Amino acid sequence: MEVRGLFPSRHSLCAAVAAAVMLGAAIWNAEPADAPVQTAGLAGQLLVATPELEGPTFARTVIYMVRHDARTGAMGLVVNRQLGEVPVAVLLRQSGLPGEGATGSVRLHVGGPVEATRIFVLHTDDYAGPDTVKVGNGIAITSEPSILKSISEGKGPRRTRFTLGYAGWAPGQIEAEMKAGYWVVVPSDDAILFDDAYETKWDRAMARRRINL
Repeated sequence: MEVRGLFPSRHSLCAAVAAAVMLGAAIWNAEPADAPVQTAGLAGQLLVATPELEGPTFARTVIYMVRHDARTGAMGLVVNRQLGEVPVAVLLRQSGLPGEGATGSVRLHVGGPVEATRIFVLHTDDYAGPDTVKVGNGIAITSEPSILKSISEGKGPRRTRFTLGYAGWAPGQIEAEMKAGYWVVVPSDDAILFDDAYETKWDRAMARRRINL
């Protein structure tokens, strides 16, 4: 299978978090060329790495798929690898928004090896901002900084997951990897997406596969 990149070392991950904070405004304001859109296929489901998929990039990962189509390929966010906490006030200031009075922090996660300093927010669809896209089944994705202001004011989505980067596949690539036995697909589950029991997410996702055989 083609591996698009390796996750950095622990030191590099810390540097990536710092870069994301320092470059917040540029990250949020840039419009990704392959922004997620509503499509059929794997979108809205969980892609789970099988034991056959080895190596540091995707081993034992659980990925929420936000896009999958024949023209542009596939895009998803890893949901079971955490990085660390960042104050909301810092993210607001670095995004060009006032941070005075903002309290609390957000936990950043590794979303994937592509554009590893771009922030995406996976969240429940009870919030909608200028660039929010509803994936389906109550889940949406946003990459615009106004969601931070809404969260700091208590007006944000009920549940959120902040991620750095994403996982991406060229057209036909994920289908070939699934055929080779590297991935299985299971129905999504809000607990797996949003809870903090990271050490069990892969096992729980695989258990959903067994239930649905």
